[in-house]
Amino acid sequence: MTESSRDRVATLPAVRTVAALRREVATWRGQKLSVALVPTMGALHQGHLALVARARELADRVVASLFVNPAQFGPNEDFARYPRNEMADAGKLAGAGCDLLFAPGVAEIYPPGFATTVDPGPLAERLCGPFRPGHFRGVATVVTKLLLEALPDVACFGEKDYQQLQIIRGVARDLDIPVRIEGVATVREADGLALSSRNAYLTPAERQIAPALHRVLTDAAARVRAGTSPRDAETTAVAQLLAAGFASVDYVELCDATTLEPLAGLDRPARALAAARLGATRLIDNIPVELAS
Repeated sequence: MTESSRDRVATLPAVRTVAALRREVATWRGQKLSVALVPTMGALHQGHLALVARARELADRVVASLFVNPAQFGPNEDFARYPRNEMADAGKLAGAGCDLLFAPGVAEIYPPGFATTVDPGPLAERLCGPFRPGHFRGVATVVTKLLLEALPDVACFGEKDYQQLQIIRGVARDLDIPVRIEGVATVREADGLALSSRNAYLTPAERQIAPALHRVLTDAAARVRAGTSPRDAETTAVAQLLAAGFASVDYVELCDATTLEPLAGLDRPARALAAARLGATRLIDNIPVELAS
């Protein structure tokens, strides 16, 4: 491979084009090595590195992609100010044992004339869907492209973005993409706040309030296990978040863990999910809900 198609960022080999990525993966395939993909938008934290660690357990070689995907940002969202530091991210990936960075430019992923998108269907119309129109279509499109570009054996995604994880599982299944989609548990701060690149936007005062999101979800799950109806638990949770200092609550819902349909009872795996706003920052979180004994 020539230096023009592959370079080195920090101590991690990096490729910028789909063709170069495929050459690297083909070399590994020729050596009978399995491949894992960890898609990211950069601004990496320990949650991302947990994905790399899990990928290393599941495959011989790990590719991490770094691409801030414009297609999943709305017109009034934070695409322009989304944190970007490729050198720092590459150093973290190298330290976590990643083997290759795929860091394409926008024109590589969406070249002139690009017109095809992936509609993820009804699963994208609930929860975050109404609050971020087009977001999941952008996610489904770019993830489909990344999976087809790398053709990994397994791809790792965080459970913090649980709706996204379920959508990606559905896309891979429905489009017959031969990849295992692996969910990795949410990594949290000591006070329960889920790690997120957007936590950097929080003011010190907002950061003190933010862990209430996890506490309230935990309380809602406990209420349902104790016999409270899911709808009543959701209503209580919204009031608790507003009382804690959140500016607004997009939703709190207890859902079937697979379909994300509203939960009727604890006779199957369930999930408690929420999205709420602190100042200009929108936080999401979710937790599993234990089945009733």
